Amino acid sequence: MAHRVGIIGLGTVGSRFVEQFNLHHAFDLVAAWDIDYEACSSHKDSVRIASSAGDVIAESDLVYIAVPPLHHRQYVLDCLSRETAIFCEKPLGVDLQSSRELLAAVTQSGLPAGVNFVFSSAPSATELQQRLNNKDLGDLIRADLRLHFSKWPRGWHEKAQWLRLRDQGGWIREVVSHFIFLASRILGEVTLENSSIDYEDGADGSLCEQTALALFSSQSVPVTLAGTSLGHGPDVVDLTFRGTTGSLRVWDWYQLQAATADSWVDLFSSNRDQLGADAYSAQLHQLDRMMNREEHTIATFDEALSVQESVEALLSG
Repeated sequence: MAHRVGIIGLGTVGSRFVEQFNLHHAFDLVAAWDIDYEACSSHKDSVRIASSAGDVIAESDLVYIAVPPLHHRQYVLDCLSRETAIFCEKPLGVDLQSSRELLAAVTQSGLPAGVNFVFSSAPSATELQQRLNNKDLGDLIRADLRLHFSKWPRGWHEKAQWLRLRDQGGWIREVVSHFIFLASRILGEVTLENSSIDYEDGADGSLCEQTALALFSSQSVPVTLAGTSLGHGPDVVDLTFRGTTGSLRVWDWYQLQAATADSWVDLFSSNRDQLGADAYSAQLHQLDRMMNREEHTIATFDEALSVQESVEALLSG
């Protein structure tokens, strides 16, 4: 029997999951809700629009919480009170102490609960892990994360202007967190050694970061970060693992590339749209396993808290 799933939040990512849940045989999308009437109206033909978030929770076996971080805590607790399983966006919240308390509540409940980190199941991450396990790169030497955004928030974030503000948003929380998660899955716990963060309006303003430089250590190799939302040019998002006999990089989220002497070669033949669809499908396959209490790769609340702690340490400069 398909899992009855509901969505709270119909912004950029929540909207994508409307389509993905409707496509996946293991899920029956029964209800969705957003505080924004226009967001609800735009999805009325693909999902029943509930009267409230509580209505969504009451009808569902699993709720995907896709609202800004400030509201995660309340909806998670509401799900727990109804003994409803949880799939939550990251970060867990905007305050570390509150997030630690939330983790404790989720753990105590014993309910299936996970956090949406795309690299928990994306084929790019799965293949990367397999090749590293096979020692395709020889001895691993280092990992380097590069990011550039010519505009932040990006074009498809038009209705999510909270992403430009320091209290909940910024590209470190929104993007770097995914790669800290991936590095942690591959290398073990990563620890911030030093960092430098520059903000658009100075240390006391409200706008998010513009540049970031950082060095992390892990159980095996160092991890560097260089990121900026200053200057013209195409966006860059890639994480490269370098070894004694080769290098691999996750490029543009879904593509995995291997280094030759002169260039990078794609290891997947599919185009980006198909790779993205494959990543969502893999995520929902693992979410189905989570709901069935089988072994799965969905990020745990414990892992999400660890990533949040690393991110907030980085942002503190």
